[in-house]
Parts: sequence; C-alpha cells; structure tokens
Amino acid sequence: MCLIVFRHDDHPDYSLILGANRDEFYERPTTPARFWREHPHVLAGRDERAGGTWMGVTRSGRWAAITNVRNPGSHDPTAPSRGRLVADFLEDEPDPQAYLEAREREADRYNGFNLLVGRPGEVWYLSNADGGRRRLPSGVHGLSNRVLNAPWPKVEAARERIRQIDPPAPEPVVPEDDEKPPQPGDQRRPDDGSDPVGALLDLLDDRTPFPDEALPDTGVGLDTERMLSPLFIDSDTYGTRSSTVLLIGRDGQVTFAEKTFRDGAPGATRRFTFQIRSPESAAA
Repeated sequence: MCLIVFRHDDHPDYSLILGANRDEFYERPTTPARFWREHPHVLAGRDERAGGTWMGVTRSGRWAAITNVRNPGSHDPTAPSRGRLVADFLEDEPDPQAYLEAREREADRYNGFNLLVGRPGEVWYLSNADGGRRRLPSGVHGLSNRVLNAPWPKVEAARERIRQIDPPAPEPVVPEDDEKPPQPGDQRRPDDGSDPVGALLDLLDDRTPFPDEALPDTGVGLDTERMLSPLFIDSDTYGTRSSTVLLIGRDGQVTFAEKTFRDGAPGATRRFTFQIRSPESAAA
C-alpha cells in the first residue's frame, strides 16, 4: 500500500472506515482479493513474487495493512518481504499488541515500513522509521510513504475527505455461502456512489497532482515526486494497482471491496460481506 486513510472508532455505526491504494510496478504478478485456499479465514490479495500481501481481513475481524517508507538511499534488495508482516498476522490471528512486540525486535531486518494491525475497536501501529509500537487513539489517520499522519499533501487531503463521508448504518445482509467453505467466486456490485464503498472508491480515484511547492523531498527528484503526488498514481510503468475499502460495523458486519486497475484503467470490483466470527469458529 502507498496510501491508507481511515477513521478509527469515531463513528456511531462503524468501528473502522478505511480506504487504501496499493501502488506497485505493473509487471509485478498479483492475485486479486479472495479467501485463501490454505487459510480460508483470510481475505486478501496476494503478491505472487514474494508470497505476502499488502492488506487483508479475517473472518474474526482482524485486519492488517502496510506501506513502504520511501528512502531510496537505504534500500536493501536482500531484506525479507514486508508483505509477510501482514500475511503472518492474518494467518495466525495473534493479539495485535503481542504481535507487534515480537515484530519490533526484528524490525531492522526489513526495509522501511509502516504496519497497521487491528481488530474491532483497537488499532496498533509499528514503523521501523518512527519509533516503537503504539496503540492509536480514535480519530482520522493517514499513511503514505513516510510515517503516520506525516503532512504530505495526499495524506492531508485524504484525511479531510474521509471526514466528510458519513455512511448510514450497515443494512442486514445474508452473506453468500457464508456457512460453507469460501469459494473463489466474488460478489460484484456497481460503483454507483449509492453506498459508502462507492464514495470511498471515488475518494481514492483522485489523479490530480499537487503543486510542486507542496511536495516532499524524498530523494527521488522533482519529476518523480510530482508523478507520485496524487492519491491515485498513473504512469507508464508504475501506479495504483488496486483500491480497497474496509468497513467494520459495530454490529459485527464486515464489508471488504477491492477495485483493480490495469495500467490505470479500471478492471473488476470484488465485494465481500460477512459477519464476524470467533477465531475458533472462523477456522472450522
């Protein structure tokens, strides 16, 4: 992920309202979001090169997401994949605080990262560029390729815009095949703006660059800073590959939607809705 914006525990009907864009080279092989065959409680996309993921949620309501820290002068190509930090949390579903405590001891093995892990009513953050782990207060937070709530234009714009989204309470649904082993088929609905998923996907699809004088200097040059500045990145070889929405209602309903892109052009939108289960029943 290269942009994550979320409202944590500040809405009467939702414990989490989150939107995120995954930016990556177009040639990197990727599987869209689905329930994993070997871990059927995990719903996430997959990086086919390193085996991890950038964001996902489980049937018990645990979730995790990661962004890279942009620092071209200190990149180690032999470092372990940061996507495993997300996948390991989703697969094993440990206590969020305990998981980050263990990861903190080995954080320097990885290239720069910002890791979010949570469950309903609780979000934790760990970065190897921003001190130790900490539990986040309720409110609106944003991440790009610096540290949490760094005042980058895209982060500040996304935080302001998500504050304006006031979704209605989740409507009861009958999840498709919820009592059967997860199937690869997806629930698909149009992005017509009639629900919070559409509003969040619209927020994430802003391709307007910010003025040069507002851009950070991360060591990649002004032309690249300009190309990377919009919420949605669209260039010849690198850009936004998917936009993801995660809503966790206080009634235990989870909605996860992923819209994929190919060279900036929209592809399929997959949408999943289910009720939170205990980790024991979710794994059954």
